[in-house]
Amino acid sequence: MLGIIKKVMGDADARHLKKLDKLVEDTEAQGEEMKKLSDDDLRAKTEQFKKRHQDGESLDSLLPEAFAVVREASTRTLGMTHFRVQLVGGIVLHRGDIAEMKTGEGKTLVATLAVYLNALTGKGAHVITVNDYLARRDAEDMGKLYNFLGLTVGLNVAGMTKDEKREAYAADVTYGTNNEFGFDYLRDNMVTYKKQMVQRKLHFAIVDEVDSILIDEARTPLIISGAANRTSELYSTANSFVKMLKQDTDYTLEEKSKTVQLTEAGVNKAERIFNIENLFDSDHVQLNHHLNQALKAHKVMIRDEDYVVDGGEVAIVDQFTGRLMKGRRFSDGLHQAIEAKEGVKIKRESMTMASITFQNYFRMYEKLSGMTGTAKTEEEEFRNIYNMNVYSVPTNEPIVREDKSDLIYKSLASKQRAIVSKIEELYEKGQPVLVGTVSVDNSELISKMLKKKRIPHNVLNAKNHASEAEIIEQAGQQKAVTIATNMAGRGTDIKLGQGVADLGGLFVLGTERHESRRIDNQLRGRSGRQGDPGMSLFFLSLEDPLMRRFGSENMSKMMERLGMEEDQPIESKIITKAVEQAQKRVEGNNFDARKQLLQYDDVMREQRDVIYEQRDEVLDSENLRPVVEQMLESTVSRVVDSYTPEEEVPEDWNLQGLVEYVNITVLAEQEITEKDLNGLDPEEMIELIMDKVLEDYNKREEEFTSEQMREFERVILLRTVDTKWTSHIDQMDQLRQGINLRAYAQNDPLREYKFEGYEMFETMIASIEEEVSRYVMKAQIQSNLKREQVAEGKALHRDTADEQKAAEPDNKAQPFVKGETTGRNDPCPCGSGKKYKNCHGKEEA
Repeated sequence: MLGIIKKVMGDADARHLKKLDKLVEDTEAQGEEMKKLSDDDLRAKTEQFKKRHQDGESLDSLLPEAFAVVREASTRTLGMTHFRVQLVGGIVLHRGDIAEMKTGEGKTLVATLAVYLNALTGKGAHVITVNDYLARRDAEDMGKLYNFLGLTVGLNVAGMTKDEKREAYAADVTYGTNNEFGFDYLRDNMVTYKKQMVQRKLHFAIVDEVDSILIDEARTPLIISGAANRTSELYSTANSFVKMLKQDTDYTLEEKSKTVQLTEAGVNKAERIFNIENLFDSDHVQLNHHLNQALKAHKVMIRDEDYVVDGGEVAIVDQFTGRLMKGRRFSDGLHQAIEAKEGVKIKRESMTMASITFQNYFRMYEKLSGMTGTAKTEEEEFRNIYNMNVYSVPTNEPIVREDKSDLIYKSLASKQRAIVSKIEELYEKGQPVLVGTVSVDNSELISKMLKKKRIPHNVLNAKNHASEAEIIEQAGQQKAVTIATNMAGRGTDIKLGQGVADLGGLFVLGTERHESRRIDNQLRGRSGRQGDPGMSLFFLSLEDPLMRRFGSENMSKMMERLGMEEDQPIESKIITKAVEQAQKRVEGNNFDARKQLLQYDDVMREQRDVIYEQRDEVLDSENLRPVVEQMLESTVSRVVDSYTPEEEVPEDWNLQGLVEYVNITVLAEQEITEKDLNGLDPEEMIELIMDKVLEDYNKREEEFTSEQMREFERVILLRTVDTKWTSHIDQMDQLRQGINLRAYAQNDPLREYKFEGYEMFETMIASIEEEVSRYVMKAQIQSNLKREQVAEGKALHRDTADEQKAAEPDNKAQPFVKGETTGRNDPCPCGSGKKYKNCHGKEEA
């Protein structure tokens, strides 16, 4: 077997997988014993395994027998028996690594081995998929196997209630999408009662299509967003201004990096038109931001490629799947800028309330593994970011698909004619063809050309994916012509119809190269499953985006020197390799972008961990008085230090200011005087003030029941922490947006972000402690206190607003606790953000 493996992959993988042979043989040796067991006896093995694990036996020692049980149960319930190579894949997954298995090798079945074994711990095993359809399908199909063995199965998809989600997470095995798992984590850290949480501690996960989820979708974070109070007028004004600009004179556009910025002349023009002296002055930050987003909307974001206008709304096209991302929105005002550009209604902008990257979410699992058909090209990233190795598991049958060298045409038009001609040839022959396109408009263009030729076909793109699986399943029948954007239909096998193998199998025709080699390989991998024949061929032109960005000029000159005709292609392995080198450069740039995103989110992760831990303590603790007392002492110490600086002599200390602050914040009016503090050192002042504070605290507690006081403390802490944290996240997000400008001053943006972020966090913590101190010591305690969320937001992902489970902002009144010293111009204690005189103060007027 090793000899075959070596031919399929590198020696390193072969050596590693060879070490797994003993476990595979042990599993197979158990097979005969399992066949003799009745259904009830086979099912009883699950409880026996759980008991053995609880008694101290490791999962590794249970592996051969547990895998043998799953294999036999699968034979009986699903009619499918795991191949030897599938057992190898199961071991790789159990060990927390990535199993690279080609299309059609049965990854869904492979997962059952590691899922069952790890579910025996009782801590839950999660299977993460790329969309709701696959999650439902796999939960239903594989659920028969798990249920037969006595395990419960849950499904976590969009649109479920909290009770349904809680039940899904409580199951032994939970299927769901990456977005839902990530958003549930963020929502769980916004609840006001512990019982409202849905997730358990993150134990074990298998990420299906791991490259799509942890690489492609890891460029931007998951975000919970709320509406921001910003006017749409500036978007329209900025849009009108950008229309007046001329490329290279007023702005520069860099195609490779897709960046656009104003030139000095453009800046001068903006200053003249908006009648301002300096566009980069701090007073004009908002205008500058709107102009940049309008410029990006017009010059970088391309209609029918990055987005479509559908029903009077701008809808995002997912770059990797070609699907429309309904209800999702670009963040940071870009979506509004595109709406202004397209002349549709401009919707309100949002503010960030909670966020996390996929990298940091999935790294919270005790053990993480993944499977896909293509991961080797990103092995370094998986190892560095997620501590997962990638192992290429050999196919059950040798791959006989023929991958031909690219055909390169001089112009886009000549390439398109050649594509249609090839499809027509294949159709007449009866050989099914899968046509892969990078964008929606390309798929529709090819479709129009085929309609003129009267060639029947199916189009699978962002505008038509309701019957995606059904269309893909039929793509292997005779005379089938299927046009699909990128990875549409991923996760569904294309099985060959009768007689198709004799015609050469499925023909995969790529209409251009994607910037990622991995996605090209995914398209190729749709053909040649389980030893089936097949062929793949990519058609390129010198006008393709990838070719334009990387050296098409030299190739064009070479074609002219050779005197090549418009419709005559170059077929050269050298050029194919040059294209792959260009792809490697783009992949490197994308890796750097994801790495940078993670570095910035790591700053937020440290802060997020502190706040979420504090929230958990508030929700879990029966008595929060020690926490409040610590905050009171911190507040008093900080203010005493502020009014009695070490560098000043005691005679210069502002004791009057200290007395006024303390009496307003934590003590009753005139409770402490300047005379009380005269002659004391700072430590003695802190001790004196704290003695009086604790005395007042005890008096307050005597006025109410202990239960009322504890709930009062909890309400104050939750509301204060959530209000301040939400505001801090949005400020950090704004800091992140502009921090790269620091590079112009020869400063490291990441270092500046860490430093300023830390200072902002320290300021926020001090603000939380001060506000909690003031409310706990000054506010009137109500007997009907009720915890309510500061705000509810909408879920966002990939720079988008995901309204799949979005709740409208909470308009219910917040618990009103009036402080004894609340002034008419102070913020209202109800947390509305309005001044007291314009809110609850009206009731007293």
